[in-house]
Amino acid sequence: MSKLKVIPEKSLANNSRIVGLLAQLEKINTDSTESDNARYVTSKILHLAQSQEKTRREMTTKGSTGVEILLLTLENTKDLQTTLNILSILTELVSTGGGRRASFLVAKGGSQILLQLLMNASKDSPPHEEVMVQAHSILAKIGPKDKKFGVKARINGALNITLNLVKQHLQNHRLVLPCLQLLRVYSANSVNSVSLGKNGIVELMFKIIGPFSKKNSGLMKVALDTLAALLKSKTNARRAVDRGYVQVLLTIYVDWHRHDSRHRNVLIRKGILQSLKSVTNIKLGRKAFIDANGMKILYNTSQECLAARTLDSLVNTSSLIMRKCFPKNRLPLPTIKSSFHFQLPVIPMTGPVAQLYSLPPEENLHRTFVDDVVDESDDNDDIDLEAENEIENEDDLDKNFKGCDLISKEPKPFVFEGKVRGPIVVPTAGEEASGNSGSLRKGVVTKEKMSFRRDESIKKPAFMNLPKEDIKGNDRTLSQQLDGQNRTVSSAHGLNNDIVKALDRITLQNIPSQIGQGLTTGVRKDYSLPLTVLMCTKSCPHNSTCGNTLFEGRTVQLGKLCCTGVETEDEDSESNSSVEHASVEIPDAPTLHDPDLYIEIVKNTKSVPEYSEVAYPDYFGHIPPPFKEPILERPYGVQRTKIAQDIERLIHQSDIIDRVVYDLDNPNYIIPEEGDILKFNSKFESGNLRKVIQIRKNEYDLILNSDINSNHYHQWFYFEVSGMRPGVAYRFNIINCEKSNSQFNYGMQPLMYSVQEALNARPWWIRMGTDICYYKNHFSRSSVAAGGQKGKSYYTITFTVNFPHKDDVCYFAYHYPYTYSALQMHLQKLESAHNPQQIYFRKDVLCETLSGNSCPLVTITAMPESHYYEHICQFRNRPYIFLSARVHPGETNASWVMKGTLEYLMSNNPAAQCLRESYIFKIIPMLNPDGVINGNHRCSLSGEDLNRQWQSPNPDLHPTIYHTKGLLQYLAAVKRLPLVYCDYHGHSRKKNVFMYGCSIKETVWHTSDNAASCDVVEDVGYRTLPKILSHIAPAFCMSSCSFVVEKSKESTARVVVWREIGVQRSYTMESTLCGCDQGKYKGLQIGTRELEEMGAKFCIGLLRLKRLTSSMEYNLPSSLLDFDNDLIDSSCKVTSPTTYVLDEDEPRFLEEVDYSAESNDEIDIELPENADYENSAPEEVLSDSESSRTYPP
Repeated sequence: MSKLKVIPEKSLANNSRIVGLLAQLEKINTDSTESDNARYVTSKILHLAQSQEKTRREMTTKGSTGVEILLLTLENTKDLQTTLNILSILTELVSTGGGRRASFLVAKGGSQILLQLLMNASKDSPPHEEVMVQAHSILAKIGPKDKKFGVKARINGALNITLNLVKQHLQNHRLVLPCLQLLRVYSANSVNSVSLGKNGIVELMFKIIGPFSKKNSGLMKVALDTLAALLKSKTNARRAVDRGYVQVLLTIYVDWHRHDSRHRNVLIRKGILQSLKSVTNIKLGRKAFIDANGMKILYNTSQECLAARTLDSLVNTSSLIMRKCFPKNRLPLPTIKSSFHFQLPVIPMTGPVAQLYSLPPEENLHRTFVDDVVDESDDNDDIDLEAENEIENEDDLDKNFKGCDLISKEPKPFVFEGKVRGPIVVPTAGEEASGNSGSLRKGVVTKEKMSFRRDESIKKPAFMNLPKEDIKGNDRTLSQQLDGQNRTVSSAHGLNNDIVKALDRITLQNIPSQIGQGLTTGVRKDYSLPLTVLMCTKSCPHNSTCGNTLFEGRTVQLGKLCCTGVETEDEDSESNSSVEHASVEIPDAPTLHDPDLYIEIVKNTKSVPEYSEVAYPDYFGHIPPPFKEPILERPYGVQRTKIAQDIERLIHQSDIIDRVVYDLDNPNYIIPEEGDILKFNSKFESGNLRKVIQIRKNEYDLILNSDINSNHYHQWFYFEVSGMRPGVAYRFNIINCEKSNSQFNYGMQPLMYSVQEALNARPWWIRMGTDICYYKNHFSRSSVAAGGQKGKSYYTITFTVNFPHKDDVCYFAYHYPYTYSALQMHLQKLESAHNPQQIYFRKDVLCETLSGNSCPLVTITAMPESHYYEHICQFRNRPYIFLSARVHPGETNASWVMKGTLEYLMSNNPAAQCLRESYIFKIIPMLNPDGVINGNHRCSLSGEDLNRQWQSPNPDLHPTIYHTKGLLQYLAAVKRLPLVYCDYHGHSRKKNVFMYGCSIKETVWHTSDNAASCDVVEDVGYRTLPKILSHIAPAFCMSSCSFVVEKSKESTARVVVWREIGVQRSYTMESTLCGCDQGKYKGLQIGTRELEEMGAKFCIGLLRLKRLTSSMEYNLPSSLLDFDNDLIDSSCKVTSPTTYVLDEDEPRFLEEVDYSAESNDEIDIELPENADYENSAPEEVLSDSESSRTYPP
């Protein structure tokens, strides 16, 4: 017990002692004659401060007057020793305790007093060294905590005092070191930096820094940090360039790189790079860097650093500098406007679309306002930070189109500008030589020319597209040819080893009777041979009716392929005998897919480019693969490796092939005939690929087409590749993407469809590709294309693919394609298969689109039980559910969710019947048919985002929105307001499925103070459906939902239907393009099975909503609505008024590199508090995907 008393007594004694000493010092301050006493008391306080943390803590505790007394004494004393004692005490206080004590000292006026002390001490001749050392050291520590420090130092004249001290005592390293530290703090103020530059500080720094030396490395590091801060000023950077210091910095860097073999001076090497990074923020600096061969120097040194992870900071900074200095290029296109032109019936008076029409057509193609011309001004001097935090993909806004006044013109009848429609062919494979058509016209078939050599494998299995001059009478010639094909192939060698040696393009519209139950055999594609159609003698136990021609009957079931052994597993097999069939178990073929019907529908689908080809995946259909596809793990260093390969293009230009292999803008381009060059095509419905340039032997740059009547929106892609070789890694770079981030950085893979796999009874899209990343590239957008912002760059999606089959035909897509023709086929199949006695199904045409395609409107409900009056009344008075989807063409996942909804509503499930008996469903499954057909990413043919036109839709430019809104207004007028409106979308930057709704209270809560939101009375029914879905749908994530309404979103469907129509439960349902990070599907990429399941679960959610919403729905107990008390989990943070993002929504990448950095993108941060400049952890630099910490997706 006695020991317990001793400690507090001792503590009390110590506390009393420091308090007493401070009180004594305060008393001495009033008597200037007691300098000896002041010296004594301050020495005692110094002893306590040096020996006891308690003393230091007590002196800086809130409410303590100790620091004030010390500063007052410092200000008034004339005694040198007292001054040194107090400076030592202050040094002890700020050296420990972090930034809080430094801030405490600033708050007590320490900055001003110490600056004044500096002024007074400088008047002594010579100045006292110890006073100067300590004063500079303390100011260097507290300066970053004082927002006005730069101004105070300039007003007090401290800048020149410190600078002159360095000049006069250049060899006195003990004094120069704290002076340099303080100069660095001064330089954080741009005015100070310029002032110091005029007085020769840049030249002075280059007297301190120099080649490799083991001496004075600490001083060298501080000098480099100071130089890097000074060179952020454009004036100083120009001065450095004019004096040739860029070359000097590179020489010094190479010297340190060579001699620092043990990597003990990484911080010095990093400091040199930081100075280079600062000086290259201006165009003169970048030019000087290029002229000094800086690209090659940094490239070579960074490659030598890759082996050691401890040197990552050097590699990353070098990469940033090289990318910034990489000359900005324009895209290799005649114009960034779409390759396709569509004349609008009504032209807006303002906005980008009006600009496109403001000049004569002949001038419109090459004028700079639409052309992607690189701005030669100093656009990269002060580029703002990337702030493209597009949270709602539903609402990725384009403010340029808001409030466009329209000129009323007489609507023009739609006239195609392309050539007369030719035959529909399936699938696409590239250009055909004229020799084939001539042979077909004659109907000549020669057995001698039917050779099947293994080295003549197909270019692409495809059907033949007849030239238009051969259309007349081709029924006769083709039938003659088919009738004459009674020869059989004696060997199955060609079939099995070389796939179907080419199902050369057969005109489908002329041979409907030859399309049948499975692919039987094929024809080798040879540009010099006539078309030959082989017959299949192979027995098909599962398909006894398989005939002898290419197709037979009117249906194609992928699960009943006649020749599944299209390619043997052993490619070396040379046997001419029949090979074993591959017996592959696959799921049942999609019940809604009918290849024949699809072809018939395609014939009536109107596209601006007049597509006459059909892609294999759309023809064969898609079955979800029977395996899981996990989110791809990102390998360390993949992004910087890709960046390095891009930089090699400039350094080793002779290695670059730079050959155009596909070009929509030049219809006369010649397809290379070399066997090792890939062939590309996108001339089919929903296809998007504009140009392909071969960069290296197995690397290709791909350029996407803009949305029609627009000069941007590049993200959706869908194209065909053929002519590949197995075992070769092909790299594809899509180089003109626009979004600042993508889920490709977070584990998403592009989709690939292999025709050989489909012929082998595996007709599905799969996630494919490795070394995937998304980063800013060196192609510059014009200010017009970037919405008026200068210096914006495009982004690259890069991925590497190893194809499994030789000479396959493969398709790549941004997400699972779902065409307009596929929708029409599915609707027809649903209509023909339903039971009209049980299900009321009606498909109407809501309106026609700009290009003359019909926009379907579907009504689904249950037939009345009988013709009795009460049953008819119940039938007519059911509440409405209004659903829409695919307003943005690139969000194909929305269509797959809608497909799941439609199939569930039309199913025989008892719950579906109950749902039909409860509601009348009005469904518009595709709000933007024209955009979908023509491969747009976001817009319709009007060049505008239709989800920004709901406030004032124009009947001529936005007919689908105009009529949809009109239908909703009609329902409201007849008192039949829908219970729920939901618009299905896809989200490119976030994971999971979630909803955006509308709430006055939550909007007020996020835009005003919380007290105001308490006064808003609002029914919480808008939360019910999302909460239900969070319980029943495994992909749904409640924590990602938001019910805030932003002003920028007021013209979207969700907000207009809520605000103007009056539908309380008005939602946007967003489905991820990537995958899930929670629930049953955590860690998996999303597929069509999961998307369709989400559509079905939405229906089940509506059924549960029905049970919860009786006639008393607006007086429901809150307990029924509160499945979850915490709508917004405590672990969530608000990153924007419209969304909630989990703190750990995305893990940080292993490589923390800001690959988005282009120039002076970084914000000046506080300087480190420690002035000893010892080796510390490498500074963290955010990667491209993390520079805007709003997670994608």
